[in-house]
Amino acid sequence: MNELLPGGTTIRSGPCILIVEDEFLVAEMLEQMLDDLGYNSVKVGRLPEAIDLAATTALDGAILDLNLAGAEVYPVADELHRRGIPFVFSTGSGPEGVRGDYRGWPTLSKPYREDDLQRILAAALPPRAVKG
Repeated sequence: MNELLPGGTTIRSGPCILIVEDEFLVAEMLEQMLDDLGYNSVKVGRLPEAIDLAATTALDGAILDLNLAGAEVYPVADELHRRGIPFVFSTGSGPEGVRGDYRGWPTLSKPYREDDLQRILAAALPPRAVKG
């Protein structure tokens, strides 16, 4: 079953990953990697829209850039956590850059490769959502 998102974007059936990333080229690269791995994705680069999608969209997981143009992504993480949706942080500062209450959460250190992404998704997502 396909889902229509605000703005008319349609998500195909299958596992869907929310990409929260403010750097256009990084978001595009991540979207392509997810597509190559067999995932659907929806991407957003601003905090208000990310919070809305995290609260209202059927998702299997998310990849959250820690810093969105100076705003911390933790409100999105809080909403995903409240809904029981697994997520991974993405940051150039490594796991030590993650706020204390989210320390230990899966973290992708930038720059990363497709095999790094595949490995962390396999560890973070429920088996039904893992592709490959």
